[in-house]
Amino acid sequence: MLDENRLAVLNAVCDTIVPSLERDDDPTGFWARSAADTKANEVVAQTIGEMPAADQEGMGLLLDSLALQNFPSLSQASREQILVNTSLASREAAVGVAALTQMTLFFHYGLPPNPAWEQFGFPGPASPPPQVEKTIHPLTPGDGDVLEADAVIVGSGAGGGVIAARLAEAGMKVIVLEMGGYFNESDFDQTELNGFARMYWRGGPTYSADFNISIQAGSCLGGGTLINWTNSLKPKPWVRQEWADEYGLEDVNTPDFDRHIDSIWERSKVNHDCSELNQTQKTWIEAAEKLGWSWHKTDRNWDPEKHDPLVAGYMGWGDQSGAKQSTLKTYLQDAADHGAEIIVGCQAQKVLVENGRAAGVEATIEGVGRITVRSPRVVVAGGALESPALLLRSGIGGPAAGKYLRLHPCTLIFATYPEDQQAWWGPPHAAVVDEFDQGLEGDGYGFLIEGAQYTTGLGGSAIPFTTAAEHREIMANYANGSITINLTRERGGGQVLIDGDGQSMPIYSLDDPRDIANMHFGLEQQVGLHHAAGANQVFALATGMPGWRVGDDFEAFVDRVHRIPLRAGGAKLFAAHQMGSCRMGKDPAESVADPRGELHDTPGVWIGDGSAFPTPSGTNPMITIMALASRTAEKILEDSGTSGRSASETVEAGA
Repeated sequence: MLDENRLAVLNAVCDTIVPSLERDDDPTGFWARSAADTKANEVVAQTIGEMPAADQEGMGLLLDSLALQNFPSLSQASREQILVNTSLASREAAVGVAALTQMTLFFHYGLPPNPAWEQFGFPGPASPPPQVEKTIHPLTPGDGDVLEADAVIVGSGAGGGVIAARLAEAGMKVIVLEMGGYFNESDFDQTELNGFARMYWRGGPTYSADFNISIQAGSCLGGGTLINWTNSLKPKPWVRQEWADEYGLEDVNTPDFDRHIDSIWERSKVNHDCSELNQTQKTWIEAAEKLGWSWHKTDRNWDPEKHDPLVAGYMGWGDQSGAKQSTLKTYLQDAADHGAEIIVGCQAQKVLVENGRAAGVEATIEGVGRITVRSPRVVVAGGALESPALLLRSGIGGPAAGKYLRLHPCTLIFATYPEDQQAWWGPPHAAVVDEFDQGLEGDGYGFLIEGAQYTTGLGGSAIPFTTAAEHREIMANYANGSITINLTRERGGGQVLIDGDGQSMPIYSLDDPRDIANMHFGLEQQVGLHHAAGANQVFALATGMPGWRVGDDFEAFVDRVHRIPLRAGGAKLFAAHQMGSCRMGKDPAESVADPRGELHDTPGVWIGDGSAFPTPSGTNPMITIMALASRTAEKILEDSGTSGRSASETVEAGA
């Protein structure tokens, strides 16, 4: 699709986004270095060539339109203006220009080893991957094979891993199907690009189909627990009460549910002894204390005996130290030790239903073909993006399947300080500001202020492009930068549909006026936090890069922040938590599963991941997913005639 003429235009676009700029003081070559110098343009071309045919065609047409305007031969200023004008021509053109811009920045600052890292004071990977044996041995069936199991579990993350262990411990024959690959310490090279490509859903940050929000999710053995930031928060009392009172999960608001939480807590080695604050977090926590805001150090599922804060800074691409207690280290290993079979690179295509009940799963294995797993119990635990897609492909789940997608939408603030923040050191989530968790209306629909994983590629592409010179100026001070997010518990939400190929297609928009007010309030509080911390500059990551610098009118900036649209073309919204799209509840019209977790319309099919949440948790959801999955496993065992409680206690004793 990219012939010689289109490639010439593409190269010109990349060098418009990152041109060679003259600066007298440029000891590292940061300003002089263009996208062509880092070969970012070549990787952008390669990436376009790997896109679906329709997207390739769209990119080709965009490049053709720029060629008609003689784009490569124009001045820098003229090319920048043409990109702006083209973005205004249509929604499709705006999406295309944004994609080219973000890919160029992502690869220019992210390709390893990267010459810009010297400017950022970033050392790059701290160590080569250690040689560590893979202790789980996946099953490798052949095309057309039919397997038998007492329970087949689709997904191996926070929920699927726990349920696999609980059922295998109780003596069931369990087969786990994982769409992603199997990676451990030997594969973790601490680079952003490889981390995203190998272990994240669709290869890294992926926009919703309406382009309103960027979504990150794990897609590997262990799911999100392998690459998340280990922030271990228990479900809040007001959330548990809401789920019990309004959705029928009555035992969730009793001490009996604490038994599940405590078991997860112990098996995952959750503690707060390994939560050193890096400079970015020290800076804004000191400001929070000055403002009188409540905060706390995070509890994390991390083995203190293997802890190294330097290595912890790379955990978003996998933990080389082995300290992270992901389900790969804990529950999946427990399941495998008790006879569970695990198949990786295996996507469930359809839940089999016979006589109105679960009968198994049809799946495809990359490079192998199609297999069938016959089982009277199917646990759908592929995450809130893939689980509803599986139900929709299977024609089960009822009218609520895919609806009520909740994402904990986040806005981002980027601030710079007088000194190097060394944001790459230490755990990304070592502290949480919870001053505003009750929200504007005091009803528990509020937000948390947290930090973020240090990145250079994603960080460079997340900072909105205005002009090449302005973007480079901000990136020149990236070493002194600090990013915060406001993780918001929303009332509204989105939906997961399936496209023409039957693949997951999430859409999401912030429409509830209370959510919009809360998000803008969250932006204001983040801005105020950095201002109180002594930032030189504060920017909202939104189109036009609205910002404040020392000496500017701060109140005017706050007013401007409140006017930022919370959608495509406005604030850059980010989400790493997916919930609710197969939710539990009493009403089959408003929920997919009953309060125990079993589908209303298909006995034997159970929901075992964050998609089961009736409403968003308002906290990093891993612990809640795992505790709810432990509860669901117990219900499955009770339904099968096995004592669920004794199985749970057996796992607790073994922890």
